[in-house]
Amino acid sequence: MTSSQKHNTSQSSPCMPRRTLIVATTATLVNTVFPSNVFADEAVDRPKEGDYFVDFEDTKFTPLRADQIIIGQPQIIAWPVSPNSKIVRDGSRLNKVLLLRIDPATMTEQTRSRSAEGIIAYSAICQHGGCEVTNWIDGPNILECPCHNSQYNPRDAALVIDGPTPKPLPALPIKIIDGVIVAAGTFTGRVGFQQL
Repeated sequence: MTSSQKHNTSQSSPCMPRRTLIVATTATLVNTVFPSNVFADEAVDRPKEGDYFVDFEDTKFTPLRADQIIIGQPQIIAWPVSPNSKIVRDGSRLNKVLLLRIDPATMTEQTRSRSAEGIIAYSAICQHGGCEVTNWIDGPNILECPCHNSQYNPRDAALVIDGPTPKPLPALPIKIIDGVIVAAGTFTGRVGFQQL
């Protein structure tokens, strides 16, 4: 090997690892300070305590207020929103929440303890086949899934009244802060399709 070859080899060898180290360090710092999946994770995360809600059709993402939920009216389907990042948790349909208001005097104690001013919240996803619980039977005020007609009693912890569903809808405890509906905890059970 000539002296010039030795010179070239000795200069190029240390440079490659240094470049690799700089690139790797920069990538690590960027991912640590600005993780690429932080917002995706928040959008998929289940509702958390402190989240507020927006109507799932509202493109302006206006927080739902207690006075918008009318007693005896059909449920409103909503997305939870992180209060800090303002990220709408719409990355999973399992995050859809139904909100409705009923007379607290007709609620069981368990349901009343999770409600606020007669407003209660449940998962909007049927425990049978995973469809959305969008039907409202006026009069008896019953929640119904349109896919296989599973019916839930909103006054009694969304217990099953009829249909093939194996379990009640998971409840989401709520509270009201400055007129805005806010999650006071997390779902009381696993959301989505449930096998017996």
